[in-house]
Amino acid sequence: MPVSRRDHIQGPANAPLTLLEYGDFECPVCGMAYAVVKTLQQNLRHRLRFVFRHFPMTNVHPHAEHAAEAAEAAGARGAFWEMHDLLFENQEALEDEDLLEYAAALGLDTSAVLAEIEAGAYAGRLREDFMSGVRSGVNGTPTFFINGLRYEGSFDAESLMGALVETAEPEI
Repeated sequence: MPVSRRDHIQGPANAPLTLLEYGDFECPVCGMAYAVVKTLQQNLRHRLRFVFRHFPMTNVHPHAEHAAEAAEAAGARGAFWEMHDLLFENQEALEDEDLLEYAAALGLDTSAVLAEIEAGAYAGRLREDFMSGVRSGVNGTPTFFINGLRYEGSFDAESLMGALVETAEPEI
């Protein structure tokens, strides 16, 4: 599915590079990739547009779906990226009580966030992201796409940066 306004996007719309991640907030490899993406964003700045889509692997990560719901609840209040960062920075603490602590730290109405998580208010959005990943051949997390093409390499900063630069030449 092409990147659109429905997506969570950081960076300029006209950036020569788009890095799209299908991720899971409880996935330890996604946690490592989170730090790598932050490095890439710092190095590439306005040349990189980063897109995050949910791909909760609930069969192995029991907290992933509620964490994604919390991120969406925060997003509905203009704080998706802040919650995204808190979730990845605190992967060992993703119980519902933890999610509410993060919501409170962001100044969000915790009772409304809890009600939305418990009601599965964003289940449709999560399913839409998940199914777009399945249709794109995603079967694990993290899975990255660079300018629409699946990236098959290592998730370290040097490898990902090399693939991004190679994709963008001569723009970079």
